[in-house]
Amino acid sequence: MTANSQLNSAKVIYTLIRRGFSPVASSRRRRKFSAAGILNRALIKRVFDIIFSLVVLILCSPVYLILTIAVAITSPGPVFYVQERVGKDFNRFNCIKFRTMVINADQILDTLMASSPQLRQEFESNAKLRQDPRITKVGKFLRLTSLDEFPQFWNVLMGDMSVVGPRPLVPDELERYGASIDRVLTVRPGITGLWQVSGRNDIPYPKRVKIDVYYANSYNWFTDIWIILKTVVVVILPHNNGAY
Repeated sequence: MTANSQLNSAKVIYTLIRRGFSPVASSRRRRKFSAAGILNRALIKRVFDIIFSLVVLILCSPVYLILTIAVAITSPGPVFYVQERVGKDFNRFNCIKFRTMVINADQILDTLMASSPQLRQEFESNAKLRQDPRITKVGKFLRLTSLDEFPQFWNVLMGDMSVVGPRPLVPDELERYGASIDRVLTVRPGITGLWQVSGRNDIPYPKRVKIDVYYANSYNWFTDIWIILKTVVVVILPHNNGAY
């Protein structure tokens, strides 16, 4: 899938968001759930998360082993990268990923920010660098395929995350969501979500916020299945998916 087609897909989603439609439903308006309905929806989602994460952790254990070895032998440092994120109801948790950067990444970033106003502006706008010298060779592959996030199925099993949900945010990002953060953090963050299958880092930050708010307001079983299937396609055919 090309970058243009990814951006076109994102534009369709934005149009649907503005009109209040679900990306997988027809033109039917979003239903208003009662308190009991919301509780039932959350329970179904949690049961699915437990079953799905257990299946992935068991069946994909050989993949985990291969990736662990690849990270360990290609760059010095720990295999996993653990970072504090903010989850449902503002609860903090340690988000686990395969390490994709060199071990002195923070020091390198400080040097880059001090030496290049252009890179500083890019990082402050997107919290990412498109050409990031801190990323290892294996790390580039892991990020392109989103396999660096595989360990997060353990976070799902522990109840910190969901298979599908809004982006897991670092504490510094909360203020960028403004008043919308209260709504976004009513659900668990996800390993994948609307943002991840709609162009990822190619999407401007304000529109990422809209996507997360939209998902928190209108997620359902069919939407989650649609996002999971789209994620599988992105992992298998990762070219120009907006990941870097």
